[in-house]
Amino acid sequence: MAELETRELEYFIAVAEELHFGRAAVRLSIAQPALSKAIRRIESRLGVPLFVRSSRHVALTPAGAALLQHGRHAVNAVSAAVRNAQRAGDAEARLRLVIKPGGDANLLSGILAAYARRPDARRVDILFSGGTDRVDHLRDGRADVALLYVPFDDLDGLAHETLYVEGRVAILPADHPLASRAELRMADLAGETMPRWKGVSDGGSGPEVVDVAQMTPLVTVGRMIAVLPRSLVEPVPAGLVCVPVTDASPSRIAIAWPERDRRPLVAAFVAAAVSARPASAAEVAAASAESASAATGPAPAASAT
Repeated sequence: MAELETRELEYFIAVAEELHFGRAAVRLSIAQPALSKAIRRIESRLGVPLFVRSSRHVALTPAGAALLQHGRHAVNAVSAAVRNAQRAGDAEARLRLVIKPGGDANLLSGILAAYARRPDARRVDILFSGGTDRVDHLRDGRADVALLYVPFDDLDGLAHETLYVEGRVAILPADHPLASRAELRMADLAGETMPRWKGVSDGGSGPEVVDVAQMTPLVTVGRMIAVLPRSLVEPVPAGLVCVPVTDASPSRIAIAWPERDRRPLVAAFVAAAVSARPASAAEVAAASAESASAATGPAPAASAT
């Protein structure tokens, strides 16, 4: 069975993400010939080509795409294992929470207050990250817990508990023909230009944006519209209108953590976050658990929602 070292996976991932051997070599701080030789050695060991190369173009093969998907998880897991081992031996370790700027739906103060009342509370370091980076923070060990938006964030390999459930709204320029409507359906928005979110493969056809702050001026000048959780656009910026979209699937804010992380440090914070969630979210979570139990039998006591 062919095996790869972590360093070899890092070499491959750099080339796969850059799709350029020169840029990947600079990123890795190694010589380009050495990197090319390392990639050929990996391909020889695996017995499959990972890249299609020409003088002007580098592309992933199906085998390369598969290795990139799983290789990222493997490298992140190694990094997380090292960080968690170091933190496990640190009696003064702090808990690290990563959130989207303005993406806590005003839950954060209540969560921190509930956690501070616990006798085992530690200091909480808050990290800010946008786009899909918060999930990466969890997977590579830079953060212990995160506030994520479901179903927009990838929860593969993560445990989570729902904290808040909210509807989605269409964000429109004030002079848009639909801006005066009391409510909309997704069919009403057919043909509208939607943003392409960086790091998300199935976005719209409009300009690529990183976060809501970057999106807002483009909506204001009529370049696009967007359908987002209400809390991300409150208070509503000047020149924009938010209209509820009645048939858009609800958005959930969840506290998430690596599913294999059983540290008391993490469990205590999750418990505090759950205790502080609004009643409506608790009712939704309970209803979901009851429905699942009725369909499949009793659920484990520690299962996540």
